[in-house]
Amino acid sequence: MLRTGMMNLLAATLLLALVVLCPLSAEETVKEHDADATGAPIEPEESSAITHHSIVLDGERIDFKATAGTLVLANEEGEPQASVFYVAYEREGVPSPAQRPVTFSFNGGPGSAAVWVHLGAFGPKKVFADPEGMPKPPPGQLVTNSYSILDVTDLVFIDPVGTGYSRPAPGIDPTKFYSLRGDIESVGDFIRLWTTRNERWASPKFIAGESYGTTRSAGLALHLQQRHGMYLNGLVMISSILNWQNQEIHPGNDTAFITHLPTYAATAWFHQRLGDDQSRDLRSFLDEVEAFAIGDYAAALIQGDWLSESERQSIGERLARYTGLSSEYVESTNLRIANWRFVKELLRADGKTVGRLDTRFTGFDRDSAGERFEYDPASEAVGVGYVTLLNDYLRRDLGYETDLEFRASARLWRDWTWDENTNRYVNVSEDLRQAVTRNPALKVLFTSGYYDLATPYFDTPFSVAHLGLPEQLRENISIAYYAAGHMMYIREADHAKFKQDVAEFIRAATPPQ
Repeated sequence: MLRTGMMNLLAATLLLALVVLCPLSAEETVKEHDADATGAPIEPEESSAITHHSIVLDGERIDFKATAGTLVLANEEGEPQASVFYVAYEREGVPSPAQRPVTFSFNGGPGSAAVWVHLGAFGPKKVFADPEGMPKPPPGQLVTNSYSILDVTDLVFIDPVGTGYSRPAPGIDPTKFYSLRGDIESVGDFIRLWTTRNERWASPKFIAGESYGTTRSAGLALHLQQRHGMYLNGLVMISSILNWQNQEIHPGNDTAFITHLPTYAATAWFHQRLGDDQSRDLRSFLDEVEAFAIGDYAAALIQGDWLSESERQSIGERLARYTGLSSEYVESTNLRIANWRFVKELLRADGKTVGRLDTRFTGFDRDSAGERFEYDPASEAVGVGYVTLLNDYLRRDLGYETDLEFRASARLWRDWTWDENTNRYVNVSEDLRQAVTRNPALKVLFTSGYYDLATPYFDTPFSVAHLGLPEQLRENISIAYYAAGHMMYIREADHAKFKQDVAEFIRAATPPQ
């Protein structure tokens, strides 16, 4: 019988990848409660700063109000439990809230603030990057985001408890927020409270979550319906993970090798390691790889040692052809190529590693030996500027002043618990199925990058195919793909497509007035 703590150990590998960008060093620790100059705990209190701005999107001037502040979550007895920091952007001059959608957005981790979707994807400002996603040297540069979705929806960026400026109240056990269901409940409480305070119950409502934020989003969709009677119009699932078995690489879990394979192939194509297949169109090439992954490859993995030697050789040759790795190396992995091995092996002969969050990026280790890279070159490259520029932007442009530390990424996964998922893989696909089945108006857009090895793109259609939705509701689900990685919006061409896809999705899912 597995012990309760085993699930945390099984989840740790992927959690380290999902707590994306700017992790704390091993020596750093997080103080759960902040103190004043005398050392006394700081009681949570609500605060806000309101400023007014404008932006031009697609030739249209958008005047909007920005609110940066905190809301205090209380229990049914009115006792403070936590303060949650947020930044909200609301278009001004709108005659009725019912005519204006609102989108609640956050990142993942668990333990990540919303800085990446805020200053990368949706907000009115973004961290400048070149067309392929490479930022300027530190401290970076903040520029107008011409791909913001403020023209179609108001935006509320949420930092879950323990991230950003959000803190548990003194005397409150912080681990009550650090679990699958505790996190969903506290973010749900914030959404209900913000919606009530700002008189937005009549507005069409959307949630946009990234990475672990998609796990949260699927749970929230059902939780908000059942707990608060709040029915959503749509979910935007950015680089999704619903059934963790599909992505966690462990001995005996062959499903993850199936979902990773197409990303290996896309990466080999990008780095020109495919030989005779190199001249092929990427999408047609991936169609072939995906069919192999769920067909002959899946059948071979299921057979284990029952696989004949001739079949093993045939499968190994195709794996080598699709991944750009040598047949000898593929055979040495027992036809099961772990992602941490792939990122080290693909360009080993060139002395380079490839990224995990975005395999287009490359880096250098001390040497080319070993089976793991020293760091994720994509994470390091993309992370420049976000935290620095957010700290400056909040105080200088939005007028929010505090001496608290802004926690972009906190190691909350160390204390995270998985509730009913102990001794099994986390799977919120059932939450999503129930949410859509009980609310047939709920639409879901998945966005996935071909070069993402943190949440491989092929897991999205794989998970959707296993949701178990009735045929008449399957059209509620749509999938968009991008020639980038985990944060597909860092690449300019894909950010333009991403904005168009999300804007069209929100318009289509918003009821006519």
